[in-house]
Amino acid sequence: MSTDERARAASLVAAEEQAEILFAEVTRRGLIAAGERESVVSNRVRDLGSELFGTRRHWHKRIVRSGPNTLQPYRENPPDRAIEADDIVFLDLGPIFAEWEADFGRTYVLGEDPVKHRLRDDLPRIWAAGRAHFEADPEITGAQLYAHVVGLAEAAGWEFGGPHSGHLVGEFPHELVDGERIESYIAPGNPHPMRRTDRAGRRCHWILEVHLVDRERLIGGFFEQLLTLRAAAVR
Repeated sequence: MSTDERARAASLVAAEEQAEILFAEVTRRGLIAAGERESVVSNRVRDLGSELFGTRRHWHKRIVRSGPNTLQPYRENPPDRAIEADDIVFLDLGPIFAEWEADFGRTYVLGEDPVKHRLRDDLPRIWAAGRAHFEADPEITGAQLYAHVVGLAEAAGWEFGGPHSGHLVGEFPHELVDGERIESYIAPGNPHPMRRTDRAGRRCHWILEVHLVDRERLIGGFFEQLLTLRAAAVR
């Protein structure tokens, strides 16, 4: 890895580490609570990012979804909803730290519903299995990884909830993340190898997303983070 690529990788990992700290603080401060509206939680998390890291921008819309809203994929904009006492809730945030994009998603369960707890716990397990499949195939394409992740979801008894399972990430703004360019996504119809360089000759780095849903129970969950980098590998 060249010095420049190592610096890029370290910056992306540092951005994700700050996002992880932000999410941990959301939990510690109890910001996700019954009776709070999704929009209020979103604004409080925004303010917390500013307090902790001086973050003032997100490279995509902030998402806080609860109950039946958790069924909806990223592009939808369901009505603002008050979180209920036994809800499942997920956050999907794209904060910018020192001009580097982070994209981080986690799911929380209020109450003791065992199905919701199983859904939450399956998310990181399926994500890790998706990463293992990616790491085992040097030539894997976006379409192939998407199909594998969908299969993992179905094998666990869930439906995969999104039209893609991740995307490119990098410096802000990352010009290749473009809804009209299928090669920017881990998605059906993307025949390109994921291990490649972009138009500027830089390594492509990816976010892997897992969105699991149970339409009968009207619940879903979400988990995402860096696919192509690990902290230990860039230090």
